[in-house]
Amino acid sequence: MIEVYIDGASAGNPGPSGAGIFINFKDGTVERHAIPLGIMSNHEAEYEALLHGLSICLEKGIAKVSFRTDSKLIDDAVEKRHVKKAQYKGLLEQAILKIDQFEMFFIKWIPGNQNKNADELARLAIRKNVESQ
Repeated sequence: MIEVYIDGASAGNPGPSGAGIFINFKDGTVERHAIPLGIMSNHEAEYEALLHGLSICLEKGIAKVSFRTDSKLIDDAVEKRHVKKAQYKGLLEQAILKIDQFEMFFIKWIPGNQNKNADELARLAIRKNVESQ
């Protein structure tokens, strides 16, 4: 089962934001995605990282995935399929529609020091965002 490490980051809250997605195919192959997101909050960037990661996996026809995030907000929302703040409801609903297309989907919270690849990609995406303005 492939592992997908995701991270969203913002330079300001809200501010220029980016999503980092690091995919480990467990066969020695990895993919790195640094996606500029425009201006948004850090929490929105975390959701966008999840959505982009899910979309990439679905486009590749991957049936079984294990996502890793250092965001408790994302981990809890996906596990419970519920958000406390109404502003994130639509983002979670989009994620669930994608998640339900997988044969197997897991998400696991990990400490930030285990998510360095995705974090570096998210920060690179912020810089890409700023450079394109």
